[in-house]
Amino acid sequence: MIELLKFVELPNGETLSYRERLGGDQLCLFIHGNMTSSKHWDVLMEVFDERFTIIAPDLRGFGQSSYHHRVSHMRDFSDDVKSFVDCLGLKDFSLVGWSTGGAVAMQFCVDYPEYCNKLILLASASTRGYPFYKTNDDGSPNFSTRFTTIEEIENDHGKTVPMQALYDKKNREGLKAIWNAAIYTHNKPNQKKYEEYVDDMLTQRNLADVYHVLNTFNISHVDNEASKGNGEIDRIQIPTLILYGERDYVVPVHMTNELIEDFGTKASAVKLNNCGHSPLMDDLDQLQQTIENFLID
Repeated sequence: MIELLKFVELPNGETLSYRERLGGDQLCLFIHGNMTSSKHWDVLMEVFDERFTIIAPDLRGFGQSSYHHRVSHMRDFSDDVKSFVDCLGLKDFSLVGWSTGGAVAMQFCVDYPEYCNKLILLASASTRGYPFYKTNDDGSPNFSTRFTTIEEIENDHGKTVPMQALYDKKNREGLKAIWNAAIYTHNKPNQKKYEEYVDDMLTQRNLADVYHVLNTFNISHVDNEASKGNGEIDRIQIPTLILYGERDYVVPVHMTNELIEDFGTKASAVKLNNCGHSPLMDDLDQLQQTIENFLID
């Protein structure tokens, strides 16, 4: 049974909310992605092997967590996770990061290698970031010009502002239309759960900031227009599993290929059949079994 939200006050003045599914001695942390929170892990937490205790925090600016200070680097999120686990006295855990949460998890493992024993990247952003491009006058993306600053993203009238407008106007049907087109392309939550998920989406207060830290994240050895590769991926030496849906419309295959290339022999990769960006809805059994097999092996 998933416990009600709990809260932890961090030394930096932020407060993180989190959900917990009690189980055995093995510990696993679930890190959510953009436009979600720990709420969106519920279906997996409920069925996960009872040998595991699962803890899923809401990142800063998501769910019921605070957002007193803006984030400017992926490390702001991962340092919050470090403070969070220290406050709870957690160590020797596996880490599952979904989408943006994958980048947070990678940065955490780079900076704090003594904490995590296994890493799972689910439909994750690339080691080279998630690019956001400027727009042409007709609103189409200009793939020759990538954003480099938060100011450019905030002032863009092609990608960021329309999405932000959905949040500002609490446009539930608009959010659903986007998720139906890009994420829930095969299976959708039941009506009650979908409404709960939309309620949860609307708690996010940091959309442009998340775009910026995704755009400039780069732990690879490859430079791009937004940031130089810093090679920090070399510090991740724990067993790593890259999971990706065969028809993910949010994280395109070339970004997953970047992950696979940059991790090399340090990681194994598994394609989830007939899944998109949300295997939790598309095929929960397949996702659960694949993760558990990796963690228990």
